[in-house]
Amino acid sequence: MKKIPASFFQSHQVVQLAEELLGCELCTTINGVLTTGIITETEAYAGKGDKACHAHMGRFTKRTSVMYESGGIAYIYLCYGIHHLFNIVTNTKGNADAVLIRAIEPKTGIDIMLSRRKKSKLDKTLSSGPGNVSKALGLDKSLNGISVCGEKIWLQNTQKEPVNIVKTTRIGVDYAGEDAKLPWRFYDANSSFVSVK
Repeated sequence: MKKIPASFFQSHQVVQLAEELLGCELCTTINGVLTTGIITETEAYAGKGDKACHAHMGRFTKRTSVMYESGGIAYIYLCYGIHHLFNIVTNTKGNADAVLIRAIEPKTGIDIMLSRRKKSKLDKTLSSGPGNVSKALGLDKSLNGISVCGEKIWLQNTQKEPVNIVKTTRIGVDYAGEDAKLPWRFYDANSSFVSVK
């Protein structure tokens, strides 16, 4: 399978990208171990004009600085001091758009994912919810800012059939006022590996 190139992520249409990423395979090689999963749930964050985005109104901090780079790199941050959340920076340099990966359906290295998550059996809780995705795939802040088209993180298009996409509101962004109502969360209705349906 060919890796999805950085140019794909440099589109100005972050909402469209979030939708198109459903069905793609997210792959990691951490400490020489391969794990992969099919993306089943995403959320779009539209940079400076989106009240739910970390870069709203051009907010530029040590944490958000990576969001202002050209699309095709990882934005990984710690949420509530517990969960690492994995986002893919999109758009061109200076725009700060990103797609949050909220859930995957495990494919390769399931035993490794179970071990990382300290679980004994495969079910939706293994990799549904953005913190669980990161833990299952071995992603943490040490990988913040690296390419998602490289040797440690990459995506490939393995879709054989169209995804049955549901569009709905994002989760946990009630503070964003009217922007909280935007239908910018996407998930595969046919997959059980989704955080909230």
